[in-house]
Amino acid sequence: MLPGNAAPPTHPGTKLNFPASVGGAQMERSYTQPVGRDVHYVYMYLADKVQITFFLFDGGRRVPPGSDNPTVTTQFSSEVEATAKVAKADGYTNFEKPSVPSTCTYGSISFRCVTYSALAGTSRLFSKLMITGFRNHFLKVRADWSQGTGQTAADADRALKSLIPALIH
Repeated sequence: MLPGNAAPPTHPGTKLNFPASVGGAQMERSYTQPVGRDVHYVYMYLADKVQITFFLFDGGRRVPPGSDNPTVTTQFSSEVEATAKVAKADGYTNFEKPSVPSTCTYGSISFRCVTYSALAGTSRLFSKLMITGFRNHFLKVRADWSQGTGQTAADADRALKSLIPALIH
């Protein structure tokens, strides 16, 4: 499904602001994407060759705050499963992820998170997928980087440590 219109600079439900430049990252684009009866608001930033994408949606229900409630853990499992299917369908091979997710904290926000990787040709691509309940919505963040550009998990973590607290204050 193709992305819709540009997302508003301030998300209507959470009142989070997504400026053109924040925390050392530049916005590449934003868009809204209908998913069933829901609308996902998507904001994509680039920070030192690490792509960081924010997704805000509610799935048609009120989402409890935090990363350890059943609503968030169920959504997280669905997101990881969907990612594996899409990676395979898109021709990626050797999809790898830890068997158990962890908790990642950036600023005052804790996320349920997992880092996975897959081969694209001869280069390994990495993604850190994180989700939490935030102001009655899911806040999903995905950081993507490539072994081929010389980026590492430490680079992605540095970008996330700068960007997330700058956005969520």
